[in-house]
Amino acid sequence: MDKDQPQQASSSSPPETAGGKRKRRVVARVYVWVILALSAAAVVILRRTDVTADHALANIGTLIAAFVAAITVMLWFAIFSRFPIWVRILPLVGSLVFCGAFYALFPIEHVSGELVPSFSFRFSRRPDELLEKPKLLEATDGRTPAVDLSSTTEDDFPQFLGPGRSASIEAPELARDWAASAAQLVWRQPIGAGWSAFSVVNGHAVTMEQRGELEMVTCYDVLTGELQWFYSIPVRYTTTLAGIGPRATPTIDQGRVYTLGAAGRLLCLDGATGRCVWQKDLRDEYGVTDQDEAAELPYGRANSPLVVDELVIVPAGGSRRRGWVSLAAYHKETGQLAWESGHRQISYCSPVLATLGGRRQILIVNQDYASGHDPRSGKVLWEHDWPGTSATNANVSQAVAVPPDRVFLSKGYSHGAALVQLVPKDDGTFGTKELWYSARVLRTKFTNVALWQGYVYGLSDSILECIELQSGQSMWKSGRYGHGQILRVGELLLVLSEKGQVALVEATPQRPNNVLGRFQALEGKTWNTIALYGPYLLVRNSRQAACYKLPLRTP
Repeated sequence: MDKDQPQQASSSSPPETAGGKRKRRVVARVYVWVILALSAAAVVILRRTDVTADHALANIGTLIAAFVAAITVMLWFAIFSRFPIWVRILPLVGSLVFCGAFYALFPIEHVSGELVPSFSFRFSRRPDELLEKPKLLEATDGRTPAVDLSSTTEDDFPQFLGPGRSASIEAPELARDWAASAAQLVWRQPIGAGWSAFSVVNGHAVTMEQRGELEMVTCYDVLTGELQWFYSIPVRYTTTLAGIGPRATPTIDQGRVYTLGAAGRLLCLDGATGRCVWQKDLRDEYGVTDQDEAAELPYGRANSPLVVDELVIVPAGGSRRRGWVSLAAYHKETGQLAWESGHRQISYCSPVLATLGGRRQILIVNQDYASGHDPRSGKVLWEHDWPGTSATNANVSQAVAVPPDRVFLSKGYSHGAALVQLVPKDDGTFGTKELWYSARVLRTKFTNVALWQGYVYGLSDSILECIELQSGQSMWKSGRYGHGQILRVGELLLVLSEKGQVALVEATPQRPNNVLGRFQALEGKTWNTIALYGPYLLVRNSRQAACYKLPLRTP
């Protein structure tokens, strides 16, 4: 070729200059520092402020910020560092391999109320699966010793949250100085999984638990912890977020025990032997498929049955295809359907009986509405918008009657609390008027509140808080207990923390979290509510149950 002839231009772009590469590295480094600074600022805001109004959301945000920062650094190192290619990609590939292998061998077993995960070896058996089926003869054989649940005492704690379902009792009078007179352990022993609590009548404590593939109703002697009878059905309910086993607490009434399992099995048992008198499968009754339940009520049924006169009343549920039924009432002797009421999807709350506006009524918090119902006919007397979705930001806390005509509502997931007044109408129903609402107070996620002398006490996103009932003003907020439970006993509060510690706290608006004593009652995550039978405190979680004798105030 003639060297004087013009050469054809190359179709490939020229190699990047050293200056161009340097500029790209500088720009990338600036981006990395900006992302790291924003991630750090996000973590500080999430951990130091109340911007999310929910510690669980703060934990998720912190995890996302940390993940973004780590991925940013590894990508910058892999693309822009001057090390050999194998050195650059090693951290990224190694992290992916490690995370995949770890999750394959150690999946999430459960999470705390603030979504902090706990891991377990994939091929290990769960604690409830290690428990043997009780050696006691099955209750239906008629040969088990009779238990007297027909006789009652003034100390009885016969249902969820106590005799009035208010997380409040007036007796016994507990000693205020636990340093001088400590609680005494009566017994502590393993128990099957579940978030059911004890109901206690005449020295017998009834609860629900999961042992392997069996969902069980069990009756124990209060003073010895000895199993007296049990009834089981072949159901195992489990989810990663909500855990294993039944959630609802039994109701004891006139010698019979009424329970609702996590999968919707309503049972009436003979309290003397545990023999099944009648049963209903609510999912079959209302055409709820496994897919319906998983999509709309994914944490298991947690509604404790309510006995009113001759009826036993439970939230019913349903599906988008067939519609929803808020409450269903069955004749407690036969199980025959008496009435159905409401068309709202159910939540994880339980019905409670109250007299407000001069009318006896059943209060219930549904998925997105609170309502009142006539106990004889089920007629809806009033409804009040109380937003929620049972698959995500669920309603869990009870409606609390405030006579003569008010209802206190609270919930977690950043929602807060409100005081609602019932306004009579000419047709015998009620309208509602919201006297106050605040998203900043009593964000009760899994717990309930107790009223005392014009003030409300509860765990607000894991911190004990006292507010003035009439105004909603926070008097104080102090002491981290996780997502535990409380029970007011006279002028004192028993607080059971999420980690199983019991604290005695003075119920007063003047002194924040005035702890009079505390002790470690259980080990492990504890979401179950408290039962008190005279001086005997009965507590449990998904692995242990225990009875303590609390010191009483001497004359």
